[in-house]
Amino acid sequence: MTPIGMDEAIKNTSKQQYLGRHILAEFFECDPNVLNNPQLVEKYMLEAALECGATIVNKCFHLFAPHGVSGVVIISESHLAIHTWPEYGYAAVDLFTCGEQCDPKVSYEFLKRKFNSRDTKYSQLNRGLMDFESHVEHKPFMVSENF
Repeated sequence: MTPIGMDEAIKNTSKQQYLGRHILAEFFECDPNVLNNPQLVEKYMLEAALECGATIVNKCFHLFAPHGVSGVVIISESHLAIHTWPEYGYAAVDLFTCGEQCDPKVSYEFLKRKFNSRDTKYSQLNRGLMDFESHVEHKPFMVSENF
C-alpha cells in the first residue's frame, strides 16, 4: 500500500491553491503531413509528455477516414489529448498536469516546433482552485497495489 497526500499536488497562489494547470492550445498553419500521420502525432505527444517531466501510463491514438488523428496520452499527472484537422492545418490540444513536477507550457512549446505551426495560441486554467483555509484538510488515503 502506498500513501498518497495532497501536498505534492497543490500549488500556492496567495491564499488560494490549485491542484493542476490545464493548457488549451490551438495550433494553426501546421504541416498537414504531420497532422495526418498517426505514428508521428503519437510520437510527438509521447515526447511532449516526457519533455515536461511527466510519467506515461498509457496511450491511445486513432486515424480517421478520410483524414485526422485523435489521441490521448494518460500520464500519472493527468493527460495530454489531441484532435487534428490536417485539411485545415489545425490541431486542438489539451495539456493537463497536476503537481509541481510537470510544466504543460514545456509540452506546448515542444509541439509548436514539431507541428511546424506558424500561428498558435493557448489559454491556461488553474484546475481545482480552492480556498483550503475554509475547507477540511484532505487526508491521505491508501491505495492497494493489488487492484
